[in-house]
Amino acid sequence: MNRESSPALCVLTPDPLLTVEIEGDRAGGAPEIHVHPGGQGLWVAKMAESLGARVVVCGPFGGETGELTAHLARTDNLELRPTAHGGGAVVVQDRRSGEAEEIAVMPPEPLDRHALDDLYSMALVTALDADVCVLTGTQFDLGVPADLFGRLARDLAASGRAVVADLSGDAARAVAQEAATVLKISHEELVEGGFAKDDSVGALRAAATEMIDGGPGAVVVSRADEPTLLVTADATWTVTTPPVTTVDHRGAGDSMTAGIAVGVGRGLELPDAVSLGAAAGALNVARHGLGTGRRDQIESFARRVTVETLD
Repeated sequence: MNRESSPALCVLTPDPLLTVEIEGDRAGGAPEIHVHPGGQGLWVAKMAESLGARVVVCGPFGGETGELTAHLARTDNLELRPTAHGGGAVVVQDRRSGEAEEIAVMPPEPLDRHALDDLYSMALVTALDADVCVLTGTQFDLGVPADLFGRLARDLAASGRAVVADLSGDAARAVAQEAATVLKISHEELVEGGFAKDDSVGALRAAATEMIDGGPGAVVVSRADEPTLLVTADATWTVTTPPVTTVDHRGAGDSMTAGIAVGVGRGLELPDAVSLGAAAGALNVARHGLGTGRRDQIESFARRVTVETLD
C-alpha cells in the first residue's frame, strides 16, 4: 500500500448541512451542544482528508447557516469551491437518550437552473485538476436531475479522470450508463432501486454485473454486517473486515467511499482500494463522529481485511 501518496480529490456535495447535536455528557446534567459540518459529501471529504488526501469540496453554501457550515468545513482542512446560491440546511438532533432524535430540520434552498449550471461547471473544472472526483447524492429534494451526475461522470471519464460515485436511485442509474471508475451502492439501494430482485449474493452480483455492462469499471456493494462485494467484468471478490462493535452505524458507507477514492487516487489495485475503504467504514462505526478516523489506525486495520475471490 502506497502510504506516501497524497492524491487530490474533488467531492461534489449538492447538499452540505449544519448538524447541531445535543448530548448529555456534561457533569451536573447540563447538556452539551456540538456543531459540525455534515451531509454525505462533507463526511466523505472529512474522511478522505484524514487519510491524507488534498480535498476540494464543490457545493452550495448560501445563507447564514451555509456560511457557518463553510467556516467549520474549512477548519477541518477542507478547501471549498462554493457556488453562489442554495444550501443552508440544518439538522438539530437530541442524542441525550443514546439515540438520535431529530427535533428540527431546515431543508436547503432548492437549486434553480442557474444554480445547477453553476454547480456543474464548478465541479467539472475543479475535478479536471484532481486525481479523483467523488460524486455524492442528496438527502433533500433539491431538484437536482439524475442527468447531472451522468453528464459529469461522462465528461470526466472522457478527459481521463477517475470517478468514484456513491449514489442511489435514478442518479445511480445515470452513472451506471457511463465509464465511471467505481460505482458504490448498498445492497438495500440495489433492491429498492429495482436493480436487484432480492439481497442474495447471486442477485446482487447479477445486478452489479449488469451495471458494469453499461459502463462502470467496478461496482462495490456494501452489505451492512456482511462482506462487501467488489464486482468487475473479470472477477468478483468478497471483502471482509474483522468484527467491530458498533457505537454509531451512521457514516460507515461514506467513510468506505472516501477510503475507496483515496485508494484509487493512490493508484492501488481495486481490491486494495476497497480494503482501505472497508477498514475506514468499519472503524468509523466504532467511534463517535461521522467521517472521522486516524490514518495510521485505518491503514493498519486495512492489513487485516480479507479479500477472497468469489466463484
